Amino acid sequence: MLEKGDENMRFRQVHLDFHTSEAIQGIGSRFDKKQFQDMLKLGHVDSITVFAKCHHGWAYHPSKANETHPHLDFDLLGAMIEAAHEIGVKTPVYISAGLDEKLARRHPEWLIRGKDEKTNWAPDFMHPGYHQFCMNTPYLDILVAQIEEVVQNYDVDGIFLDIAGVRECYCQYCIASIRSEGKDPRDEQAMKALWERTYRRYAERTNAAVHKHKPELPVFHNGGHIRRGRRDLAQLNTHLELESLPTGGWGYDHFPLSARYAQTLGMPFLGMTGKFHTSWGEFGGYKHPNALRYETALSLANGARCSIGDQLHPDGHMDEATYALIGQAYAEVEKKEPWCADVTPVADIALLSLEAVDPYGPEDKNSRTNASDAGAVRILLEGKMLFNVVDTEEDFSKYKVLILPDYVYMNEALQRKCEAFTAAGGKILASGWSGLDRDKQAFTLNLGARWLGKNEFRPNYFRPGFPALGLPPASYVIYSEGQRIELDEGKALGQWQNPYFNRDLFTFCSHQHTPSTLQDSGPAMTEGKHGIYIAWNVFEEYATKASLVLKETVLFALNRLLPDRTLTTSLPAQGIVTVQSQEREQRWVNHLLYASPVRRGSGIEVIEDLIPVYHVDVTLRVPRQVRSVYLAPSMEELPFEQNGVTVHYTVPKVECHQMVVLQF
Repeated sequence: MLEKGDENMRFRQVHLDFHTSEAIQGIGSRFDKKQFQDMLKLGHVDSITVFAKCHHGWAYHPSKANETHPHLDFDLLGAMIEAAHEIGVKTPVYISAGLDEKLARRHPEWLIRGKDEKTNWAPDFMHPGYHQFCMNTPYLDILVAQIEEVVQNYDVDGIFLDIAGVRECYCQYCIASIRSEGKDPRDEQAMKALWERTYRRYAERTNAAVHKHKPELPVFHNGGHIRRGRRDLAQLNTHLELESLPTGGWGYDHFPLSARYAQTLGMPFLGMTGKFHTSWGEFGGYKHPNALRYETALSLANGARCSIGDQLHPDGHMDEATYALIGQAYAEVEKKEPWCADVTPVADIALLSLEAVDPYGPEDKNSRTNASDAGAVRILLEGKMLFNVVDTEEDFSKYKVLILPDYVYMNEALQRKCEAFTAAGGKILASGWSGLDRDKQAFTLNLGARWLGKNEFRPNYFRPGFPALGLPPASYVIYSEGQRIELDEGKALGQWQNPYFNRDLFTFCSHQHTPSTLQDSGPAMTEGKHGIYIAWNVFEEYATKASLVLKETVLFALNRLLPDRTLTTSLPAQGIVTVQSQEREQRWVNHLLYASPVRRGSGIEVIEDLIPVYHVDVTLRVPRQVRSVYLAPSMEELPFEQNGVTVHYTVPKVECHQMVVLQF
């Protein structure tokens, strides 16, 4: 269950950016209390994060710890808080933590520096943009004083601290710190430990600055992504805000992956998207209303509250088009709230996140989502599997199947957890390097395979031992790195076929790669006592190549390992399905969503048209007798059949989002 505080987190939030240059006159000159309130009502907004300090470094209130924006002549922060509270809207307050451009130009020696002495965000002071501060400098004292001033002087409903996290830094303060410990700044592990301590000290000091004055006040430190496997970092917050703007670089795959992990942590959390066509800082950019309807529904379906990003014009006048847009989504959310509070996920499968296990395999440090995690989540969503994304601290016994994607090497602790899981009847699906002990060069689980070594051919070919794509038997090209295996007390579910040769200077064939010899070269997919093994980095490849045979192979394996899966449905591949349990209300809520993002422009995924899907069949295995099945929030009763532990019903129409309630 979610911890204390969940009931106090609002469902319909707006994050109101206000990063405003000192080169602009008349700051807040058109702010009007009634107009501000009218826009919040138009948008069905019940919480709005307002600014005390922006990335430019200016305060939007009278300040002794900072400097008020030079072209603001009244207390804008106080006026917004008063106006919002008057109509029952909460006001968490934003303070830019990591960026302060005013101060950066006065104290460049306090900025984060790379090994090459470059700053980050903006590479130097000849490019427009912000520069990030190191929290191992006197800047932290200034920031703490700014936080205390706001908390003491205003009736705030929370503190949102932006641009914070464990950061690599080789500034002279960090160099001096590590040398004072008798260590060498060229020792990367020593520096990593310093950076971890620096962030923890920042979080502890800023949290204390809030809680010594208002002990129960929510505090969140935003770094743009919640790192899976770092519960210690997550727990430095009172709640989580999953920044995930699909059109702003996060994509539509990021939020389900992040949310399916966040919901296992037992912390209140929200999903943060934006009203922008692209991302933050876009004035005059608007999503189609259907996109916000879908994105807010996606938050609800994953157990999250909602937040939509906006940016206030420098003159302080709220944009009517924006709040009309937000209102179309939030009017629906408002009606759905009773079925979305205090929920826990129903899940058959645990996906052990690659981000959470510090893999030996390749990792793109600039990506919010590694390919193996993204590919696995995409297959699970398209296959309508009920799953959570987990770390190694999770209790595996809550699940029927554990997925180890592509690069999950085994260590002693993970081995013990997997042995206990399988001894209790759980099954494992592993792929690529997963399941191998790196030192022993052998599988540590009985997956029906013995490891022989990395396959020297790439690409390879797979001949499944089961029907695929509705076609006669065929050899399917597999592009990812593969492993050579042989049977070991197991059963082969598919075979390798190698090409005649790898593509090289004097040995190449056709435009892309050499064809298969059409001769089986050994097993490529095996089943043993503990589960199933697939000999390629199948999840990573699905994220990059999206070949349907990869998905069908994984889903074939999961259906063998899950003969009693909780849910099956006829909802098409682009649809998303979840089940959330409301134990207090003695009911399950089945969420069905359907939208098809279209890639337009340069990599922007756009949702415009919402195509209805009709007559969607759902069968659920339930823990007890069902009294009624109905659509929410319309309260329309649905006919259903219960046969023992299974319940079947047909949803007449799914347009964007439909909730089906099973009342026990």
